[in-house]
Amino acid sequence: MVIASQLRPGMAICHQGQNYKILAAEYHPGQGQMGGVTHVRLQNLETRTLWEHSFRADLKFEEIRLDKQSLEYLYNNRGYYCFMDPQTFDQTEVPEALGGPHANLLEPGMTVAVEFVNDRAVGILLPSVLEVRVAETAPAAHQQQTTTFKPAKLANGVEVMVPQFIKTGDTIRIDVESMKYLDRSKAEAKPKGARVA
Repeated sequence: MVIASQLRPGMAICHQGQNYKILAAEYHPGQGQMGGVTHVRLQNLETRTLWEHSFRADLKFEEIRLDKQSLEYLYNNRGYYCFMDPQTFDQTEVPEALGGPHANLLEPGMTVAVEFVNDRAVGILLPSVLEVRVAETAPAAHQQQTTTFKPAKLANGVEVMVPQFIKTGDTIRIDVESMKYLDRSKAEAKPKGARVA
């Protein structure tokens, strides 16, 4: 069991028969007769819906073990992402609904963390920064090269905005959460496909 004041991001708990992952938690101590409270942002591990709530600091929860495995993404098939354990070659299917908002960045060959509760996949964790290849973009403009941006289509079909000097075939680094360009990859001679930064 874990009390609300000890909740931390990344933990998983059971509350009223539902399993949740803690995305954010902030403890506020009470004053005088007022007990402390913990403000949390939760994600339901079944439905992926988000919920924000304040719990009394002494409220107890059943903590759920959340396991992570590094798996290689293979392909998408009929609503499932298919992953493989590079050591055992065992394959795991994760429903698209559990992929999260940035699962469209997945490319065959990428290694990402997949979360499990009781041997059942409950989520995909992409790194905060990814290296991706630009599949298509307009030729570089010679004026205002550093201040203006243009659309670029990545190898996985996702579109992002990049500086004017980026050209088709370049490998760039993007911030996964904001989907914004960070910089050009230091190692341009990478194999085809995205790689974890």
